[in-house]
Amino acid sequence: MSQAQSDIRGVTISVTGGRLLLPNANIAEIITFADPEPVPDAPSWLLGRLRWRGWRLPLVSFSRLAGFAEKEGELGAKVAVLRALGSNPRLPFFTILTQGFPRLTTVSEEGLVPADEGVPPPGTLGRVLLREEYSYVPDLLDVERRIAEALQIPT
Repeated sequence: MSQAQSDIRGVTISVTGGRLLLPNANIAEIITFADPEPVPDAPSWLLGRLRWRGWRLPLVSFSRLAGFAEKEGELGAKVAVLRALGSNPRLPFFTILTQGFPRLTTVSEEGLVPADEGVPPPGTLGRVLLREEYSYVPDLLDVERRIAEALQIPT
C-alpha cells in the first residue's frame, strides 16, 4: 500500500485548554455558537441542547469533560457537529464547543506519535504528537455513552 493510501484526512479542533484530533469524516458541519437550551440536572460538561436541522443536539464542553478547564472561553466560539459512532437512533449527532475554526490535516502512521503520560483524561483515548503539535484523540463512543447516561437515553 502506498503512503498516500494509508494517510487519512483529519481535523484538529481547539477547545479551551487543549486540542482534539478527529477523522474528517466525523465532522458533519461547523456552526455558529448560540446559547443552548438548558438540560435540568445535567453534569457541568453538558451545556444544553442546540437546534440543528430539526434535531435538538446535546452540546458538550469537552474541556470540562476531560478536565482541561472549568470555564469555557466564549470569544470566537464555534460548534462542531459530530456524527455519532454508536448505533443509537436517538443520538445520531452531538456537538462540541470549539474555539475558532477546525483545521484540516493529513495524518500518516509515521507522523503520528503516541505521547501518553499515564492515564488519559476522561473522554480521551490518549495524547498524540502530530507535526510538533500535541492533540488528544477523543473516545467518541465513551462521550456518546456519557451523553446518553446524562440525558437518560436508552441504549
